[in-house]
Amino acid sequence: MPTPSTRAPRRDAAANREAILGAAAGALNDDIDASLESIATRAGLSRRAVYGHFATRDELLVEVFTRGARRLAALLDPVSHPDPLVEIALFGATLWAEVEHIRVSAALAVRGPHRELVGTALDPARARLRNTVRRGMESGHIRTDLDRETVTRLIENAAVSVLDEATRARLTPEAGHRLVMLAGLGAAGMGWREAGELIASTPELAFGGMAPASEGERR
Repeated sequence: MPTPSTRAPRRDAAANREAILGAAAGALNDDIDASLESIATRAGLSRRAVYGHFATRDELLVEVFTRGARRLAALLDPVSHPDPLVEIALFGATLWAEVEHIRVSAALAVRGPHRELVGTALDPARARLRNTVRRGMESGHIRTDLDRETVTRLIENAAVSVLDEATRARLTPEAGHRLVMLAGLGAAGMGWREAGELIASTPELAFGGMAPASEGERR
């Protein structure tokens, strides 16, 4: 018979935790300063119930952000294409499909006070991108006037900048999809005309080619 320390959590407790995390992700996107009270209300729970799972608001934010980053890294892991430039565009499109509905909180996750923890969770994705950049440099498809680490960071930062611009300009999902690919390809050394032609001529890069995750899958 399992001891209390090894017994699986009760179904209702696990469901409550999931409800809190889902509510927090949505609430933070609507109001980055959302309180625990508003998150609890959105989850259909009491503030006391939230404190039963997370001792502080900060602890809840860390869990929301790092879990989202781990999920994103897992989604990017199978992305692959023989052309490293198309692969970079696919990375950007996959990122956008996952976070465009929570673009405000996603930007905070990678730029805010918890960026180091989020960055650690994204390390596997960063390693994939670094390898793609290496392939592109070796084949002559990606710029070689800068070192690999710098180019990798430029591509990563370009994608993050799109989240800011998408929020500021209220870009549609389709416009954000295109912009995140153009930004990443530009950082990799492509001219804007070349990048546009590559996107237009590559079926895999068409908007809607990758369906966004369902609400249940995001959690």
